Amino acid sequence: MSKIKDACLADGGYISYSWAKSHMKILTESAGRLKKSKPLRGLTLGFCMQMTKETSVLLVCAKELGAKVVACGGNPLTTHDDVAAFLDSRGIITYAWSDQSKSEYEWCQDQVLSHKPQILVDDGGDLNTKAHFDNRFKTLKVIGATEETTTGVNRYAAMQHKVQLRYPIIAVNNAKTKMMFDNRYGTGQSTIDGYLRAMNLIFASKTVVVSGYGWLGRGVVQRCSGMGSKVIVTEIDPIKALEAHMDGFDVMPMDRAAKVGDIFITCTGMTSVIRKEHLLQMKDGAVVGNVGHFDVEIDAKFLLSRSTTRKIRPNLDECVMPGGKKIYLVSKGRVANLVASEGHPPEVMAMSFSNQLHCILYLVKHHKKMKPRVYDVPKEIDDHVALDVLHASRIKIDKLTKRQTKYLHSW
Repeated sequence: MSKIKDACLADGGYISYSWAKSHMKILTESAGRLKKSKPLRGLTLGFCMQMTKETSVLLVCAKELGAKVVACGGNPLTTHDDVAAFLDSRGIITYAWSDQSKSEYEWCQDQVLSHKPQILVDDGGDLNTKAHFDNRFKTLKVIGATEETTTGVNRYAAMQHKVQLRYPIIAVNNAKTKMMFDNRYGTGQSTIDGYLRAMNLIFASKTVVVSGYGWLGRGVVQRCSGMGSKVIVTEIDPIKALEAHMDGFDVMPMDRAAKVGDIFITCTGMTSVIRKEHLLQMKDGAVVGNVGHFDVEIDAKFLLSRSTTRKIRPNLDECVMPGGKKIYLVSKGRVANLVASEGHPPEVMAMSFSNQLHCILYLVKHHKKMKPRVYDVPKEIDDHVALDVLHASRIKIDKLTKRQTKYLHSW
C-alpha cells in the first residue's frame, strides 16, 4: 500500500532511526509510559512532515500508542529514502521518496487524506489546506491538527481571519520549547551544515547576508558570526531590525546588501525576498540559498532562465549570467538545511516532537470543547517538555517557597 523508492533500504533506515532514538529519550520515554493504555487506539493519524530519521521516531511512537499512521513527505526534495523504507517495514503506510515532482508531492498528500485521518500533523500547512479547500476531502471528519512551522501557522491565521477553519489546530511551532530551540539552534546548525556540504567554502572573512531576524534568522546569524563571518541582516520589522543592530550586526536594505554579500541566506517565510534586481547587482561568485519553508524567497525561476546552468556539486548549481558573472544557487532555492544536509539534530527535535505527541493526546481528550481556531500549545505541556529536558540533562532548578508564592500573588 505504501509507495517508496526502494524497500531494500530499510536496514539502513533502521540504523538511522536507532541513532536518532538514542538521542530523543524525552520523546520515547513519554511514549513508553503510555504504551499499555494505547490512548491513540482506533484513530488514524495523517502526517505530512520531513522524512528524516528524527521524524521516524515520532511516527513509530504514535504507532506504538495504538494509532494507524499514514505519512507523506513535507517537501519534494527532503525525503530520506532509507527512512521511508524503514517506516514501511514497521507497518507505517508511507508515501514518500526523494526528488519528487510537484504533482507527485501532491499525489502523496492525496493518498494520506484518502485514509480519512481524524488528526493531521503538518509541516508547512499543505495537508491542512488541502483538507480544507479540495472538494474531494470536504467530508473528512478531522477532529484537530497540529502544525510544526511558522509558515503553516501564518497560513492558518489567514484562514481563521476569513472564518475558513473547520477544526482546531494547535500551533506547536509557537511553543517556547519548540521555537526558541528548534528554530534557533536547530536551524542555525543545520543551515551551516547544509551550506558547507553544498559549497565547501570557508565562512570566516566572508560577508554573509541573512534575511530575517526571527528565531530562524537569529540562529543562523549566531552560527555565521561564530564561524568568523561578517554578518549583514535585512529586515522589514523595525523591532527586529533594532535588535539585530543592538546585537552588533550591520542592518541595511537588500538593495545595498546585494552589492556586498558573498553568501546569502533567506529565513523569512516571505515571498520575493531576493528578486531579479538583487540578483543582477550581486558580485561574481555569490552563493544564494534559502532556509524558509517554501521556495518562494529567491527568484530562482529568473536566475535559472537567464543563465547557463550546470550542477557543480551536490545541491549546488552554477548559474552563468549573460556577461559571464557566476551566481551559485543552493538546493534550487528550496529549504537548504534539509535538502543539502540532514536537517535539525535529534536533541532539539526531541523537544519539538514531544510537543507534537502531547498536543495530539490533548486533541484526543479535549477536541469536543475546542473551537475551529488556532490554539497555542498549553503552558503545562510547554513546561512539562522543558522539565523533561532538564531532567534528562541532570539539571535541577529551584522551586518557589510558600513565602515566595504568597508574595507573588499579593498586591
